[in-house]
Amino acid sequence: MPATVFDHSEPDRFIVGTVGLPGERTFYLQAKSGRRITSVIVEKEQASVLAERMDALLDLVLAKQPGGAGVPAEPLPELVDNAELSTPIEPEFRVGTMSLAWDTGTDRLVLECFELSQADAEAGESLSPDDESGVDRDVLRVSLDGARAREFVRRAEQVVSAGRGDCPLCSLPLDAGGHLCPRANGIPR
Repeated sequence: MPATVFDHSEPDRFIVGTVGLPGERTFYLQAKSGRRITSVIVEKEQASVLAERMDALLDLVLAKQPGGAGVPAEPLPELVDNAELSTPIEPEFRVGTMSLAWDTGTDRLVLECFELSQADAEAGESLSPDDESGVDRDVLRVSLDGARAREFVRRAEQVVSAGRGDCPLCSLPLDAGGHLCPRANGIPR
């Protein structure tokens, strides 16, 4: 079956969001264009690295292109989006490989998220989307202007850091019921 491309060339909204309690959260990337919503599952680490790399790319564009190509140095207050994920939340796929680029022709950041195939999951790694395995991968493609990309980074960093608190003794994450702290000789904290 041919791969499906979920293309959001000028989304109304593109965010990271979660469902579930801290420690048990599922992370989603969600793009919304008009009435069309595309949600994909990502790992917390993927969301964190994506925000970090997007921020670095935006800073590079700001420094290298005349006028910064419309990239603000900080998120714009009028674009702040702290609302919940749009419903229904029906994931199209789990993300494996992602690619990130700046299109100098349109002055837009382009993100592609490729499906983690069954073969990738069994191998324990996500292969390049252009490998020659013959596996067709669904892809979410999102194109953002600099200001919306900067807001995506702000929100992603906020969502990722909103997890469980750390134990003051061992720095491991605390569950709702505490944890067995190795620095406290296994005494529940």
